[in-house]
Amino acid sequence: MDYMFETGFLGTRAPFFMDFVMIMVALLPLLVMVAILFAKNKNYTVHSFTQSLIFVVAVIVVGYFEYGVRVGGGYEGFVEGSSVSHQYAFYVLIFHIIVAMIGFIIWSHTLITARLDHKKGVLVGKNSALHKKRGKRAFIWIVATSITGIWVYILLFMV
Repeated sequence: MDYMFETGFLGTRAPFFMDFVMIMVALLPLLVMVAILFAKNKNYTVHSFTQSLIFVVAVIVVGYFEYGVRVGGGYEGFVEGSSVSHQYAFYVLIFHIIVAMIGFIIWSHTLITARLDHKKGVLVGKNSALHKKRGKRAFIWIVATSITGIWVYILLFMV
């Protein structure tokens, strides 16, 4: 897996795996929005499948990222080349991790309750308004995770 640590493709100091993860993080809200549009068009089966697929891919990408960070020297290994205050970058990183964890929990809860409600036959119907509310909340946290992830990338590799 040496390719992971070769020069990335976005023209920054970041290694390949960070550039790949950055693209995925930036695209995540757009991909989720496409899945939401399936529901708006009453194509609930495709909506359910795409939401689940995007979630699974996101979890795999986070695993890939975590592996790369651990093997690549951890936070300290990546913050070295940045001209931004290490303390500031660290606080932004902690903020991003908190946002991402809350977003993951909310997104997971939304998907799990949707599956359970669908099996009970109450999702398209009685619980649709609640699911829509949960989905909006999850989407806001996904966008926040994306923005804070991009912020960390900029601080570590572009400043």
